[in-house]
Amino acid sequence: MKYNLLGNTGLKVSELCLGTMTFGGQGMWKNIGALQQQEADALLRRGIEAGINFIDTANVYSEGLAEEITGKAIRNLGLKREDLVIATKVRGKTDNTPNGAGLSRKHILHQVDASLKRLNMDFIDLYQIHGYDELTPLEDTLDTLDGLVTSGKVRYIGCSNLAAWHVMKAAAYSKYTRQAKFVSLQAYYTLAGRDLEREVVPVLKDQNMGLMVWSPLAGGFLSGKYTRGNDGVPGSRRTAFDFPPIDKERAYNVIDVLQALAQEKQSTVARLALAWLLHQPVVTSVILGVKKPDQLEDNLKAVEVKFTGAELKRLDEVSKFPPEYPGWMLAHQREGG
Repeated sequence: MKYNLLGNTGLKVSELCLGTMTFGGQGMWKNIGALQQQEADALLRRGIEAGINFIDTANVYSEGLAEEITGKAIRNLGLKREDLVIATKVRGKTDNTPNGAGLSRKHILHQVDASLKRLNMDFIDLYQIHGYDELTPLEDTLDTLDGLVTSGKVRYIGCSNLAAWHVMKAAAYSKYTRQAKFVSLQAYYTLAGRDLEREVVPVLKDQNMGLMVWSPLAGGFLSGKYTRGNDGVPGSRRTAFDFPPIDKERAYNVIDVLQALAQEKQSTVARLALAWLLHQPVVTSVILGVKKPDQLEDNLKAVEVKFTGAELKRLDEVSKFPPEYPGWMLAHQREGG
C-alpha cells in the first residue's frame, strides 16, 4: 500500500480508501448496500490489515447510520484514532424542515456536531461539502468551514461533485481571505467516464489539490459482472440502481479490452479498472465501496498491478472521450499549431 499526500497538506493517506456507503441499508441506500455492524467490522479489520488508513463516509449515508457503524467499528476493533484519517460530508437532506439541507451556516454547524456525535469523535480529519448549493453564497460556506478548522472540530476541508469554476472560485476566495481552503475534491472518475479530465483535472493540478475517486467501477459496471450481451445481472447494484449514468456502448468497448488484459495478466476486470486509476498521477486515493469480503480482497490486489506503456495506451485509446472545444484547440496550439 502506498501513501500519498492529500493535496498540499503534508497529510498522508492510503492510495485505497474504504468507503462506507454500503453500511446500514436505510432508505434509498439499501439499493447500494445494507451491511450491519459485524460485517462492517470485518471489512474494516481487513482494510486496516492491508494498510488502509483512510475511511470515507457522509452524514446522509443510510440516514446517518453509516457514520454510527463506522465509529463503532473503529471502537470495536480497538483502533487508534490518531492512526486514521476520517472523512465525512455535509449538504444532503437530513430532515424535512426548511433548513434540513444545504450549505448554510445554520445547517453546517448543526450537522458537524451531529456527525461528531454519530462517529463518537472529537474531530473530523476531512470535512467535505457534498456538492454545490445554489442558494447559499459560496463565501458564506467557506467562512463557516474556516471557523470549524479554527475551532478544532475539523482539521482540513474538501469538496465533492463541483464544477471546475466552483473549485477555482473557492480557491481564489480562500487565498484572498487567507482562510482554510479546499485541499481535495471527491469526484466520479473511471475508465467508463473520463469527463473529469476536460476541465476539472487541470484545475486540480494547477491548485495542487488531492483527488478522491468515488464509484471507480462505474456503479459496478466494470466489476466483471457485465459483458456485452449480458446487461442484467440479478441482484446487482446496477439492476436496482442504474447510476452513475454511462454510455454503455462505449463502456462495453472498455470491458472488451479489460477482459483481454485480465486473461493476459491473470487478473480480474475490476482489479484492472482500479489499477488504471492508481496509475493516473492526479489520483490521490480510490474509494472502495464493497459489500463482500471477496470483493475487498480482489480490490486490494489492485495495488499490485503494473501496466506496461503499451497496455496503458490500449486502455487510453478505448476509453478516451471525443474531442470537445476548447480542448481540441488547446491541444492543437500545444503542438505548435
